[in-house]
Amino acid sequence: MTSSETHGIDDSVLAELTRLRESIDNIDAAVVHMLAERFKCTQQVGRLKAVHKLPPADLDREARQITRLRGLAESAKLDPAFAEKLLNFIIAEVIRHHETIAGSNGSNGSNGSNGSNGSNA
Repeated sequence: MTSSETHGIDDSVLAELTRLRESIDNIDAAVVHMLAERFKCTQQVGRLKAVHKLPPADLDREARQITRLRGLAESAKLDPAFAEKLLNFIIAEVIRHHETIAGSNGSNGSNGSNGSNGSNA
């Protein structure tokens, strides 16, 4: 925070705000690393699908994953609609990557640095 944002705020409030923001930063880092690991797995799925001429999307699996994720969100007190939107965004990215891999005949795919993570895994 800038000095103008902290002017007049009690030191204990600032300390608590800093502690909470540091926790948020740690969680954000963990989310990024988890997504990277998930993308690595879905890249492998994409290559496997390409080699065996399977379609990039698996609508039945996507539906099962959305149902599963909504249930997890509810039990975690997270808005299930938000969780579904997030998963749909991830699924779209996965399918895009799987299509790219299929276009290259699954020979090398992408390196996983921005890989896919959707329910097609």
